[in-house]
Amino acid sequence: MAEPLSARIPAAPLRPSACPGLLRIVPALDGGICRIKLPGGVITADQAMAVADAAERFGCGVIEATNRGNLQVRGIGQDHQGLIMTLLNAGLGPKHPGSDDVRNLMISPTAGIDPQQLFDARPLASQILDTLQSHRRFHDLSPKFALSLDAGEGLTMRDHPHDLWLSALHLEGEVVLGFGLAGCPATDSPLAAVSLDAAHDLVVAVLEGFLHHARPDQTRMRHLLEGLSPEQFLDDLAQRLPHALRRDRTLSDARPIPTRPNAHIGIYPQRQPGLFSVGGGVPLGRLTPSMLRSAAKLAVDVGDGSLVMTPWQSLMLRNVQDEHTSRVLDSLQNAGLMCDAGQALSQMIACTGSAACGKGLADTKTDALQLAADLQKQGVTYAVHLTGCNRSCAAAHVAPVTLLAVSAGHYDLYFRHADQPGFGELRGRDLTIEAVGALLTADSRSNTHD
Repeated sequence: MAEPLSARIPAAPLRPSACPGLLRIVPALDGGICRIKLPGGVITADQAMAVADAAERFGCGVIEATNRGNLQVRGIGQDHQGLIMTLLNAGLGPKHPGSDDVRNLMISPTAGIDPQQLFDARPLASQILDTLQSHRRFHDLSPKFALSLDAGEGLTMRDHPHDLWLSALHLEGEVVLGFGLAGCPATDSPLAAVSLDAAHDLVVAVLEGFLHHARPDQTRMRHLLEGLSPEQFLDDLAQRLPHALRRDRTLSDARPIPTRPNAHIGIYPQRQPGLFSVGGGVPLGRLTPSMLRSAAKLAVDVGDGSLVMTPWQSLMLRNVQDEHTSRVLDSLQNAGLMCDAGQALSQMIACTGSAACGKGLADTKTDALQLAADLQKQGVTYAVHLTGCNRSCAAAHVAPVTLLAVSAGHYDLYFRHADQPGFGELRGRDLTIEAVGALLTADSRSNTHD
């Protein structure tokens, strides 16, 4: 007899955390936040419809696309149980109540269909996610503890830091998985590598090693490595792993396979002849229920019946036949998504800001809309991150340009710089949005004429 859905909701309170989940709704100024974790970013059309309905019925109608390829419902009222049951009935919950927090594995939105991939990452990703949920010991991991798996796709986020990252490499004629701790393949060389058939065992051994060595206050890999060197962790890992670690010196020279910037917006060719993925950016990470419903209906009509959310706060339809790509692009744009990477707004991210967060010092989303409009008029495009405080919740890595709010409508302006910590080089203090737009426009024109 199948277990009733109500039995999947813990009777005891979930462990305290500031991170929302499907079973743990956390408060904000605009109401509760519920985070829906999607395996590989994938959500079926029926599930997307259920999220849209739930956002209207139980929330304020705001759905957020996160920078890990998940969705969040905002503005949730008192009926938490009703929302949770609706999402569980749609098949969006974890296999075990205690495992919701640990379903943190990022893969490419084009995994399995990317013409550049070195292998299909989906079976391994599914195996890792199953283990994270079924291995009760792993439920002790922090909700922020995260993994990434990069199979060499042309559409992969490699500059997003993770506690454990795995990246496909060619090594002596063989495809192997290099891996690193508390970093990302865009900037860090692999510490070691394993064969593809040893990858799952590697993940298990790394997580078991972390939980064995970490104190309760060491919730992230970077915390553990402050007192335990990577070499010591690797030595311990070699004892736990039934396969040999490859610690070749050549790994230090390994470089990630080039990606295609902004290719998540527009038409992306698949490895299957005649099929394409089509993507649209979510303006400042916010979807309306009607936008999500329109994309879901389109996926049924001309796609494979599913959507995939990307870590760039966009969504894609996959397996679209060539003759339908223009229609899909037009339909997504008509629904309110951004389908031109040249749009100034498509290059901007902004946190919730003072409109819905008690820590926000400025209304970042409203200011971002104004800045994007000003830059669009000047024909200028910059990758800009507006953050209401120095926690930088909306961006996992430092953006080329960061605006740090200091008061309502005023920001400090930073340009990313390899030799500068934090957000980078300070270019201006206490600037209005108009002043920021003028400075970015002048900088763009100056660089053009260099």
